[in-house]
Amino acid sequence: MDLPTYEPPAEPDRTPRYRPTVEPPTTVADCRADYDAGARVRDRIDKQQKRTR
Repeated sequence: MDLPTYEPPAEPDRTPRYRPTVEPPTTVADCRADYDAGARVRDRIDKQQKRTR
């Protein structure tokens, strides 16, 4: 009588991966571009908050 063999699940791949939000050095120009990109959102939030005050 043959017994079924247990095959454990494969180990997940835990190799370190490149994370672009952490790895490259951030420059002042990068920060400024991020800040400028969020201007429209900040304006909308300000308008919404003024309506509730």
